[in-house]
Amino acid sequence: MSAEAVTSGRPAAAPRAITRLGALPRPARLLLVAAVLAGSLLTGVLIGPAGLTARAVLLDLIDALPWVDLESGLTRQQHAILWQIRMPRVALGALTGSALALAGAAYQGVFRNPLADPYLLGVSGGAGLGATIGLVSGNAASVPLMAFAGGLLGVALTYGLSSSVGGSRGAAVLVLAGVAVAAFFNAVQTFLQQRFDDSLFAVYSWMLGRLSTDGWSDVVRVLPYVAVGAAVVLAHRRALDVMALGDVEAASLGVDPARTRLVLVLAATLATAAVVSVSGLIGFVGIVIPHMVRLLFGGSHRTLLPLAAAFGAAFLVLTDVLARSAMAPAELPIGVVTAFVGAPFFVLVLRQRREAA
Repeated sequence: MSAEAVTSGRPAAAPRAITRLGALPRPARLLLVAAVLAGSLLTGVLIGPAGLTARAVLLDLIDALPWVDLESGLTRQQHAILWQIRMPRVALGALTGSALALAGAAYQGVFRNPLADPYLLGVSGGAGLGATIGLVSGNAASVPLMAFAGGLLGVALTYGLSSSVGGSRGAAVLVLAGVAVAAFFNAVQTFLQQRFDDSLFAVYSWMLGRLSTDGWSDVVRVLPYVAVGAAVVLAHRRALDVMALGDVEAASLGVDPARTRLVLVLAATLATAAVVSVSGLIGFVGIVIPHMVRLLFGGSHRTLLPLAAAFGAAFLVLTDVLARSAMAPAELPIGVVTAFVGAPFFVLVLRQRREAA
């Protein structure tokens, strides 16, 4: 992606036509989104070789409620598969997809550019370098923590670099600083991979993304960071609509563009770094989902942000189903599947942007 494409200050081009979904009454839209999300979660739980049925799963879920005693019909082994393998994986997929899509929508709003994504400010490069350091050191247990710290370090260095050249208030300088930081991190990562080539397979496996979990530990680890980051981003959805008018206009309407940009970038990065630390680098979710929501429901951030979070969760859960069933019993890296879907969509966005220019 060229620096010119990323750093142009023009607002994201609005879709040519909004489908009738955007004109649905609010209750109907909520019902539609709930149905899509619930259907994807149920699909993620059911698909697999364990032979779980929808009726048995629903009865077992209801049986987990207090003061409810139902016989689901699941064997002890099926019950363990449901609660210790399928449910944590689906929950992690939903959290990851929601965080990446919400962060993508926030970045695109902050920079007023449809090509912005969660890895714009060095999150990807920092997390990849941190994970590589953890893997080549032989301490696989440290990989999530190192990736999380690396993602946050990447954003900190990006802001420090942009401030040092006097561009902390400019989106263009901030993005260019992120490109420079990411390039440096990638260079160091490549050096480590060549220096410790016995860890190449583990590094590439992590970078291609995966949602395999050991119970609920990964979900519990990332949930607080995703919750805080999402709450901050959603609280600024009206400010993002104002910032779409430009920094000068936003300031005249009482919104501090520099402060709002900093808060939103930090919040989105916090959520992104958390999920990347356990799922690896899963691309294109932050581009595909926000644009899909704009096409279906319109571009107002008051609608876009919560719907992007919901559809991002559904998208990644269904993508994971495809990744683990397409070549069963082998499993495709989920980043490969999202790239198959996201790359053509990315080309479509570029074409629309060229036509709108």
